Amino acid sequence: MNDFKERIAAELIAVRDRSLTYTAADDDLLVRQHSPLMSPLVWDLAHVGNYEELWVLREAAGIDPLRPEIDDIYDAFKTPRKDRPSLPILGPAEARRYIEGVRGRVLDVLDTIDLEGPDPLHRDGFVFGLVIQHEHQHDETMLATLQLSGQLGLVGDGDLPPGRSAGPEEVFVPAGAFLMGTGTLPWAYDNERPAHRVDLPAYWIDRLPVGNRAYAAFIEDGGYDDPRWWSAEGWQWRWRSGAFAPLFWVRDGGAWWRTRFGRTEPVPMDEPVQHVCWYEADAYARWAGKRLPTEAEWEKACGWDPRIGRARRYPWGEQAPGSDRANLGHRAAHPAPLGAYPAGASAYGAEQMVGDVWEWTASWFQPYPGFRSFPYKEYSEVFFGREYRVLRGGSWAADPAAVRTTFRNWDYPIRRQIFTGFRCARSGPA
Repeated sequence: MNDFKERIAAELIAVRDRSLTYTAADDDLLVRQHSPLMSPLVWDLAHVGNYEELWVLREAAGIDPLRPEIDDIYDAFKTPRKDRPSLPILGPAEARRYIEGVRGRVLDVLDTIDLEGPDPLHRDGFVFGLVIQHEHQHDETMLATLQLSGQLGLVGDGDLPPGRSAGPEEVFVPAGAFLMGTGTLPWAYDNERPAHRVDLPAYWIDRLPVGNRAYAAFIEDGGYDDPRWWSAEGWQWRWRSGAFAPLFWVRDGGAWWRTRFGRTEPVPMDEPVQHVCWYEADAYARWAGKRLPTEAEWEKACGWDPRIGRARRYPWGEQAPGSDRANLGHRAAHPAPLGAYPAGASAYGAEQMVGDVWEWTASWFQPYPGFRSFPYKEYSEVFFGREYRVLRGGSWAADPAAVRTTFRNWDYPIRRQIFTGFRCARSGPA
């Protein structure tokens, strides 16, 4: 096996270890549905194996199905999450045996497959990148489920660098064109393609994500009770939901507390706010006299290098994310303090644009000019329209394999259980 294949094998092993870690709890917790927004954990576990079987073994290698009778059970489009507990899903032990059997065959395929041939699934190991990223995305979903479970001791924590207060509140991005998206990154998804020219007027964007202290000031100023700051749809959501603060926050004894993986603790005021929906982010931005950045504004501030006229893979350049540049890969089970990663700044000086929290943008999830579905319409194409808002950047729970300056996430504007935050922008010259 050559070096590239060995790297792919290592990525496959690493993501599977992660999945098994998040599903090492008692069977009762794995089969229970902790929220109608999420699947039982054991469904996610078997689903990643079924997806891997479908794309690597069947589509890329032409191997006959191992368990065709379970395909409909693990098709994410056939049954909504709220209804999945009623399906005849595999139990924890059987799910583990199934995904282990799939993985053994996948490693055999990797050993023999030609990654330089004309087949687009094979070329540059695309199909392996597809299943690796897919499993990491489900691992992040599992973490959201574990947070909703309220169970203590299931999710590991770690240490992060301290924050710093020095630096401007905003950074300036001059007017001009840049290339948005990618045509060169081999594991990029179809919705990131093709690269295309976008011309933007000048704007300012926050150097850092909005923090808990700033968001608490919005609450204290009556932000949740003042319709001036909310869109019509957002105001309706506010009253239907009864929201008064980010999800998992409570007020007690004159202070804000949060529940994090079964642990109740004071809200750390120097961290980026998380567990806010798009409507909350939009309302805060209006209150602050700003707005949410468009997706194009976000990507230019994050990845474009005006000095060389080329996009960077990460805000700081091409080097893989290290512990001194970004909070990714579940180094700790929460965002890092604001200002913790000056070495991770973009060419324009924006910091913490990858890791910590997914950042809501003002944009709907739409195709780029010249978009073509690959390898299937249900990954991106069926979601395009004015129903889902785009998120960028990746959270502390996202793995570096599924994070880059061009990566696009999307969700309903009401979603709060995911690890979401935001930063603000405003129009205008220097």
